[in-house]
Amino acid sequence: MSDLIPPEPGAWALLLLLLSPAVGSFLALLVDRLPRGESVIWPGSQCRSCAAPLRSRDLLPILSFALNRGRCRHCGAAIPPWHLYMELAALGLALLALALGGPPLTIGLTALLLWLLLALAACDLLWFRLPDGLNATLVLAALTWAGLIQSGLIPPPPHPLLPHTLGEALLGGGLGVALFWGIRIAYHQLRQRAGLGLGDVKLMGGLGALIGVWLLPHLMLLAALMALSGAVIGALRQGRALKASRALPFGTALCTVAALIWLLARLPH
Repeated sequence: MSDLIPPEPGAWALLLLLLSPAVGSFLALLVDRLPRGESVIWPGSQCRSCAAPLRSRDLLPILSFALNRGRCRHCGAAIPPWHLYMELAALGLALLALALGGPPLTIGLTALLLWLLLALAACDLLWFRLPDGLNATLVLAALTWAGLIQSGLIPPPPHPLLPHTLGEALLGGGLGVALFWGIRIAYHQLRQRAGLGLGDVKLMGGLGALIGVWLLPHLMLLAALMALSGAVIGALRQGRALKASRALPFGTALCTVAALIWLLARLPH
């Protein structure tokens, strides 16, 4: 049934690559505003330093940052470089989705899921926040992916442990949320303080639906090791002691590891 989708592969690939930096720019907007509780619709794009509205020439993905040397054209204030990184990362993830191959619907959904994981990882890394809107969108996208596989509209993944049906995705998401909710409660009982944010609990709904029940232990172990390694490296670089009370962007580690597991499990075996 995937043959019913008509676009030429070359045209589809070119369109995806042309749009991906703009998608990265929009993701940067979401990362900048959602954790602050701001609207992503109003006001329009503007400089955070001088509030000058940004025109078309200021909003060209990648090019505007390079031409303006990473500064606002109006007041000269530095633009945070992660805006550029988001645009470049979105382009790189689109290339990765194309490299994995498949019909256009598969490639498009792959890129969408990777972009959502990118936005969530950036939110937690920069703000220690995982916005509900992004978490809910990830759940919806992961369940859509599984539903399309079940209906035969996209080919199933080669790895047997990834969800092949909507029911398997729902089970993975539900178990992921339940596990992290239990860890959150147990940690609070033991230490009398929060050790796992509600955003991380909600995030596991989407990640569990994406990778399934059987790969959840791999995700939890590898993400914990990644977060701990990052904390140790950061402490050594800054010459400070490693403290158990220091907040870690665990959601960033979860999104990164989940993306790697999902991508590796989709490679031909």
